[in-house]
Amino acid sequence: MRLFFAVFPPRPVQRELAAAQAALRGNWKPVREDQIHLTLGFLGEVPEPELARVRAAGRAAAQAAPPFRARVRGTGFFPNEGRPRVWFARAEGEGFEPLALALREALPERLDDERGFKAHLTLARRKGPAPRVAPVVFDLEFPVEAFVLVESRLTPKGPTYTILDTFSLKERDERGKQRTAKGAGEHPQAD
Repeated sequence: MRLFFAVFPPRPVQRELAAAQAALRGNWKPVREDQIHLTLGFLGEVPEPELARVRAAGRAAAQAAPPFRARVRGTGFFPNEGRPRVWFARAEGEGFEPLALALREALPERLDDERGFKAHLTLARRKGPAPRVAPVVFDLEFPVEAFVLVESRLTPKGPTYTILDTFSLKERDERGKQRTAKGAGEHPQAD
């Protein structure tokens, strides 16, 4: 199973990000609107017997993290210099890095990435000669109350995503007790 942990923004945010793809020229392949997400950790191929451990890592990371707000302000490229391979929207949010770090610490053999975590939402991948896209400025915000474990199946028509599990972030009440964030069980990507 090819797996990753991700945050899917709400549909209106995905829609606005996808609208920026109209600026693409040349051999850029846009990410499908309903598949625009922020990857917290890409696990790669995971044998079925390891799935319980992966889910436990997701639950533990979610229980240690409170809900937070995400912001999307502008676009960038990976790599920034030379010929870019990826065009993305920069994401900010105080909870992204702690979540990614907690997952990496729980599954170091799966999430050991020397490049480090950079919160972003991929908008397109370069598949051949293509000009750089002019910078796009966004003023988007959305609540992050959960993240998901996704199975990605590669097909000739592109990847298909299946949500295997949803991990609700925990907020604390006035007495310091944890409780699940409201509405966290809902996510825009359900197929």
